[in-house]
Amino acid sequence: MSKTIDRKLTTGKRDVISKRVRSISPSGIRKFFDILSTMENVISLGVGEPDFVTPWHVREAGIYSLEKGHTSYTSNYGVIELREEIARYLKQRYGLEYDPATEILVTVGVSEGLDLAMRAILDPGDEVIGYEPSYVSYLPCTLLAGGRFIPVPTSIENGFRVQANDIDRRVSTRTKAIMLGYPSNPTGAVMDRASLKRIAGVAQRRDLLVISDEVYERLVYGVKHVCFASLPGMRQRTIHLGGFSKAYAMTGWRIGYAAARADIIEAMMKIHQYTIMCAPTMAQMAALEALRAGEEQVQEMVAEYDRRRRIMVKGFNDIDLDCFEPRGAFYAFPSIRVTGMTSESFAERLLLEEHVAVVPGDAFGKSGEGHVRCCYATSMDEIEEALERMGRFVRKHRAR
Repeated sequence: MSKTIDRKLTTGKRDVISKRVRSISPSGIRKFFDILSTMENVISLGVGEPDFVTPWHVREAGIYSLEKGHTSYTSNYGVIELREEIARYLKQRYGLEYDPATEILVTVGVSEGLDLAMRAILDPGDEVIGYEPSYVSYLPCTLLAGGRFIPVPTSIENGFRVQANDIDRRVSTRTKAIMLGYPSNPTGAVMDRASLKRIAGVAQRRDLLVISDEVYERLVYGVKHVCFASLPGMRQRTIHLGGFSKAYAMTGWRIGYAAARADIIEAMMKIHQYTIMCAPTMAQMAALEALRAGEEQVQEMVAEYDRRRRIMVKGFNDIDLDCFEPRGAFYAFPSIRVTGMTSESFAERLLLEEHVAVVPGDAFGKSGEGHVRCCYATSMDEIEEALERMGRFVRKHRAR
């Protein structure tokens, strides 16, 4: 029997990769960065990562934990001091009360939190209603958990904000949850309280959970972020995902958290326990320091992102790449329809001809076609040079 199996494997008659994994396309973001890595003098507006270094006192806390020999596993849930500080933060900022012992789980970034949430709540065939364009992981994490992702298109006409009625129309007997991610990657859209309350009404009426990815909660400009779990009746229905990567410039530390009612957190912890064990100890100690003493640096970074945001949006509009005004995160999502190109063609030719890297909008779902994502978490000098190169590119390739 083993010889038969070996023969099938070596002759390619049996697929060794699962159907579920084969059904998922590689990230549309990475293709362009493979090309970028072979080129010189490239300005990248692609990777969604702060260009700031993690504040020194936060790095020092991580270093100190190593110096003290804190290199062993922590609780599967995470260091209790960090969970207590997260609970304090959510209480002070949003009026939410969570038991740090049973209702908060420290994760390896928000990405792991999203994966855990999907696997904890979905049975095969369950549906998650999301929106697009949206973050590239929402669809694959749903599929990997055995679920079906039901997209709701958004557009510049509705400010890239998903509408409650559009969600409601897609609810079926298999619908388990609504997926939200505001402030939005890739569009920078922010939801207002009234719109979120209407979605909360759908969740209550249809008896649905809500997974709310709020990793960009601190990066808002001229508006106030509304935490979905803080809406009436939503704390018990919401899996709140938060993290440190964006606001505290801690992407490489891989540290995030989930807050939800105890039965959901326990289910997520079971998966976390067997696949990860715990988030890195030194990263947890750094995150604790960030929450306790990092507010001044957060405010400084937000002010600088806001300055870059205004320059980039104006710059795109000046070169006839119509750009929706992002009010959160650190992305602009200009339309490239004036060129007549597809998003992928525009991104590839811009990279090859002008050495500027952007991400095609359809990497975030079909509704992103006709746009590209540009990250302004880069220096002002590079933003201005990129705008000059892109202006030259648009003038050359404007559709006649």
